[in-house]
Amino acid sequence: MTVGINAFLLVAGWLFAIGLLGVLLRKNTLVIYMSLELMLNAVNLALVAFSRYNNTMDGNLFVFFIITVAAAEVAVGLAIIVALYRRRQTVLVNELNSLSR
Repeated sequence: MTVGINAFLLVAGWLFAIGLLGVLLRKNTLVIYMSLELMLNAVNLALVAFSRYNNTMDGNLFVFFIITVAAAEVAVGLAIIVALYRRRQTVLVNELNSLSR
């Protein structure tokens, strides 16, 4: 039994929707950040599914670069979140409404 592209795209769509809901509904910056990463991985899954469906390596190449950029994004994003926590003593988005204190 083989799994078709529809199943992969359905899972990718659900993952993206869960990530989008996490970004829109949550107040914690760490949870929002994890939701953004979930959305990024959903796009990666869709790219790999399309690449396998078309028998090319183009999607896999894009995924490689996306994962490389995401690793740098994680380092910078977590550093910003840690700096905000040290300065404001909170990670809630509604309390981080200005750049100055």
